[in-house]
Amino acid sequence: MSGPLRGVRVLDISTIIAAPFAATLLADYGADVVKVELPGSGDGLRHFPPHKDGKSLWWKNTNRNKRFVTIDLRKPEGRDLFLSLLPHFDVLLENFRPGTLDKWGLDKQTLWGACPRLVILRATGFGQTGPYRDRRGFAKVFEAMSGLTYITGEADGVPMGTGYPMGDVVGALFASTSILAALLGMARGTIGEGEEIDLSLIEANFRVLDSQTIGYDQLGEIATRNGNQSYYSAPSNLFPTKDGQFVFLAGSTEPIFRANSRAIGRPELGEDPRFETNAKRIENRAQIDEIFAGWFLDHTADEAVETFTREGGTLTPIYSIDRIFDDPQYAQREAIIAVDDEDFGRVKVQNVVPKFTRNPGSVRRTGGKLGADNAQVFAELLDLDAGELERLAQLKVI
Repeated sequence: MSGPLRGVRVLDISTIIAAPFAATLLADYGADVVKVELPGSGDGLRHFPPHKDGKSLWWKNTNRNKRFVTIDLRKPEGRDLFLSLLPHFDVLLENFRPGTLDKWGLDKQTLWGACPRLVILRATGFGQTGPYRDRRGFAKVFEAMSGLTYITGEADGVPMGTGYPMGDVVGALFASTSILAALLGMARGTIGEGEEIDLSLIEANFRVLDSQTIGYDQLGEIATRNGNQSYYSAPSNLFPTKDGQFVFLAGSTEPIFRANSRAIGRPELGEDPRFETNAKRIENRAQIDEIFAGWFLDHTADEAVETFTREGGTLTPIYSIDRIFDDPQYAQREAIIAVDDEDFGRVKVQNVVPKFTRNPGSVRRTGGKLGADNAQVFAELLDLDAGELERLAQLKVI
C-alpha cells in the first residue's frame, strides 16, 4: 500500500455514493479502508447498473481499494463487535438518517468512549439539525434544493437535472476534505480529541454555487437558465460544426477573445465597440455568437479545434467516453488504468487524482464481494478464530 495516507485507518459504514466515494478517495491516497455492510443484503449500490453477468460494474469502481466485512449493527452482539473494532481506526463514515446510530446504542459518546480520537463523518441530505433533518436525501434532491437544477437548462425550457448524480460526488469531495482537515488538526494539536463532522449534502452543493448568494443579497439577482451560454462571459457557447459534431467555446479575458477572433479570421472584432470588453460582449451576446456560429458551420470539429489551438484560443470538442479512451492526453497521463478484478480478469478504471510525485496513491483492487474479508480483518484486528466467525455467521451477526 502506498500514498500519503498510508497508516490511516478508515471504517466506512455508509451506503450508495456520497460517503462511500469519499472513503474511496481516502483509500486511493493510501488509507486502509474497511467497509462494513449488513449481512445478506449489503450496500444498495451493489445492485446499480451497468451490469455484466449480473454484477454491478459501478460498484467495483466506487468501492475500490477497500476491504469488506459484514456486521449487523442492530444486534447487541454486532454492536459489541463493532465497538471492539473502533480503537483500531482513525475515521468513521456514516450516512444513516439522524439518530439511527443513537437508536442502536452507538451515539457519539459511546463511539468516542471506544476510540477517543475518532473522526466521525456524518453525511446526510439536510444535516443533523433543522426542520428537514429527517427527510430522505438523494442526489437530485441536493441538486434541486441547492439551486443547481434551477440554473441548468435552456433559457426558455424547464429546469434540468444532470445526467449523473453530481450532487453525491460534490458532497463526497467536501466529506473527504473535511476528514483530512480534522486529521491534520489533530496531528497539529488544534483538535485535542475526536471530531464530529456534520455534512449536509444540500449545503455542499449550495456552497459551490459561489456567486449566487452574494449576488442575490447585494443586487437582488436571481440566476436563470442560459442553456450552454455562460452568464459571466461571451462568446461562450456550444456550437454545431460542418460535420454534425459539437464544440464548446469559452474564454472571458481580452487576450483569449482576441485569440479566438484570430482563429476565425476576424482579428478586428477586438476593436469593434460592441465587443471591446467582456461586459459589452455579454450585452451583445446574440451578435457575437452569430459571427462565431457561422464560422463553425463552415468547418469540421477537428479543423476548428486545430485552428483554435494554433492561435491560442479556447475551443474544445465534446467527448463521449469512447473518445476519452482514444485521447492521447488521457493516455500519456495514464488517466485510465487496468486493474485486476476477481470476476472479469482485468477492468479499466479512472486512475488516482491528483498525482503525488513522492508518494503516489494507487488503485489496488476493485470492489469485492459481500463479506469477502471477514476472516482476514477480524483475525488481524480482533484475533477471532474460524470457530468464532462461524458462530457469528450462524447468528447472522456477520
